[in-house]
Amino acid sequence: MRRKTIMVFSTLFMIFMLVLFIIYLVKGDSSRWQVALGGIVVSGLPLLLLRSRPIPFNTALIIGYYLFLFCTTYLGSLASFYLHFKWWDTTLHLYKGIFVGFAAIALYKIFIPARVRKDVSPWMIFLLVFSLPVIATVLWEIYEFVGDQFFTHTMQLGGNKDTMLDIIFGMAGGLVVAVYAWLRRGKV
Repeated sequence: MRRKTIMVFSTLFMIFMLVLFIIYLVKGDSSRWQVALGGIVVSGLPLLLLRSRPIPFNTALIIGYYLFLFCTTYLGSLASFYLHFKWWDTTLHLYKGIFVGFAAIALYKIFIPARVRKDVSPWMIFLLVFSLPVIATVLWEIYEFVGDQFFTHTMQLGGNKDTMLDIIFGMAGGLVVAVYAWLRRGKV
C-alpha cells in the first residue's frame, strides 16, 4: 500500500508541477516556473523511499507530505496564498512542526529496536520529538534568509517578525507532538 501511495502521489504531483512549469516558462514568469521546478524535485524525493525495505513512514505521513507540498508550492507560492492570507504561512509552519514531530516518532521506531524502547526515558523521547521540528524550522528560516540575500528577496517579506512567528509556530507544532509522545510513553 505504501509503495503504491508513493508512486501515485509522486507521479500525479510531478505531472501537475510539470504542467505548471511549462505554462509559467512559456509565459516568462520566472519566479513561478522556478517554484514549479522545485515542486517537481521535492515531489520526487519520496521515490527514494521505495529503495527502503521496509518503507519507514506510514501512509498517513506520506499523504501528509504531499498535502504540505500542495499547500506550500501550489497554494502558497503559485496561487499567492502567502500574499493574500497573512495566516497561511504561520499555519503551515505549525503544520510542518506537527508533521516533522510525527516523522521523528517514525524515525525513533526505525532506529531504536522494540526490545530497547521500554528502557528509553520518556523525556528522551520528548526531547527527540521536540528537537527535530525545531531544527527543521531553524534550517528553513536560514534557507529563507540566504535565499533572500542572494536570489529572490521575497521569502521573508515580514522581516524579523515573520521569522520569529515562523519559529514560534514551528516549535509549537513540535511541542504538541512531543507532549503526545511523552504521554504515550511506551506506546510510541
